[in-house]
Amino acid sequence: MNKLIGIQLLIVLCLSWCGKSVGQTAKHPNIIYIMSDDHAYRAVSAYGHGLNETPNIDRIAREGVLFTRATVTNSLCAPSRAVLLTGKHSFINGKVDNQERFNWDQDNFPKLLQQAGYQTAMVGKIHMDGLPQGFDYSAVLPGQGQYYNPDFIINGKKERLHGYVTDITTDLALEWLEERDGDRPFCLLYHQKAPHRNWQPAPRYLTLYDDTTFTPPATYFDDYTGRGTAAKTQEMEVATHAQWGHDFKLLTDPNGKPTGFDRELNRMDEAQRKQWMEAYEPKNRAFLQSGLTGKELALWKYNRYIKDYLRTIRSVDDGVGELLDYLEEHGLAENTIVVYTSDQGFYLGEHGWFDKRFMYEESLRTPLMIRYPKEIKAGTETDALVQNLDFAPTFLDYAGVEIPADIQGESFRKLVSGETKDWRDAIYYTYYEYPSVHMVKRHYGIRTDRYKLMHFYYDIDEWELYDLEKDPREMRNVYDDPEYKEVRETMHRKLEEVRKKYKDSDENNQRFISSKNL
Repeated sequence: MNKLIGIQLLIVLCLSWCGKSVGQTAKHPNIIYIMSDDHAYRAVSAYGHGLNETPNIDRIAREGVLFTRATVTNSLCAPSRAVLLTGKHSFINGKVDNQERFNWDQDNFPKLLQQAGYQTAMVGKIHMDGLPQGFDYSAVLPGQGQYYNPDFIINGKKERLHGYVTDITTDLALEWLEERDGDRPFCLLYHQKAPHRNWQPAPRYLTLYDDTTFTPPATYFDDYTGRGTAAKTQEMEVATHAQWGHDFKLLTDPNGKPTGFDRELNRMDEAQRKQWMEAYEPKNRAFLQSGLTGKELALWKYNRYIKDYLRTIRSVDDGVGELLDYLEEHGLAENTIVVYTSDQGFYLGEHGWFDKRFMYEESLRTPLMIRYPKEIKAGTETDALVQNLDFAPTFLDYAGVEIPADIQGESFRKLVSGETKDWRDAIYYTYYEYPSVHMVKRHYGIRTDRYKLMHFYYDIDEWELYDLEKDPREMRNVYDDPEYKEVRETMHRKLEEVRKKYKDSDENNQRFISSKNL
């Protein structure tokens, strides 16, 4: 009898413990944050631009929420990542450009999740020196990383892994998920290098789009009439600034001069290099024999660029599909928040450009979609002005962790669940990396639902104002237009209000200029 009572008591205790465990898991969702590098929102088919197909990324949007006006605070790789981690603007967290060192000792949201019992991991590109803090496991690329046979720094130890970087990053993420403690909630930052310059596709996609000719954007041959000095003096035009070797994958330029791209091919093993040469050399020979000049040459350059760019995205989408399948197969989909985004936007030939940095729409805006079946209704869409500044507080909110008072972003949890429509009416942007590669001048500004005001302040003093409703391509600066006098004054007041809110100032700008001894 006593034995029977003991067994019954054990069963009750087990059921009680299991129920508590399930309740805790349900209370604290898992978080998977997927971030690619330089993925323009126009190259995500969920946004309807018809450029390419990204069925797995689209699935997140279809089964969750699609943000149509998500933006970044600083359109540059490392600063954007620092904002993600800290929930603070660049001038607060200190990572204003790609050169300034990031202080890992400061608080970040993974550290706070760790303290709350979460398992945390970072896999892929972070582009910041030092061992990442806040992670039980890290396997990160040094610097920009390599597309073929990349080095990874795994928990502080450097190791070269054979294969293609996008696939390896996905494999490392899945391995960590498989080996984690299944009784605790987790947060995984899964960061792809692709489609960052120089857009080297995976072996299986080297000839994708060979039979397609892409039409460039309407502004590809922009002459920058109607804009200021900054647009006219940048160095990121596809037709004139991209490189024969590094960007267009030619071993010799049209004059027969070696481009140095052979050194990049040396990263590959014999089989990889053979497959690459078989795919690219016939195309390269045909181009060199064509003798293209002028507009026809500019169009060829656009097509070589956009095809390689889209080819690298295809393998990113493959990885997203693998991860979503893993969640489904292991019963994790219902209680896992899945985010897909990019560290910033990118130019796909608009204004003739590649790269990012400017506050113009193509690089300011970033793709963003989130799936969380427990709170987000499938097929939701929002045009709210959310920023990468908001990720840290949102994740902490979902995890039930108190949001520190010094975090500058806001949780959009209630926004996407439909509990509130109250949200900010303006976003703030800063850019500091000048003079430097691509020569985009320092500037700051705000964007509201309809208007955008920017100040280029370093070696020039020029203001630009755009009416995004009438001029969505930002071709005409109306700052000095008398018809926009009241709008200009209103936007200046709003700018000062926002700068005060985030604790930015002209003194801050001067401080970061002085730190570079410019």
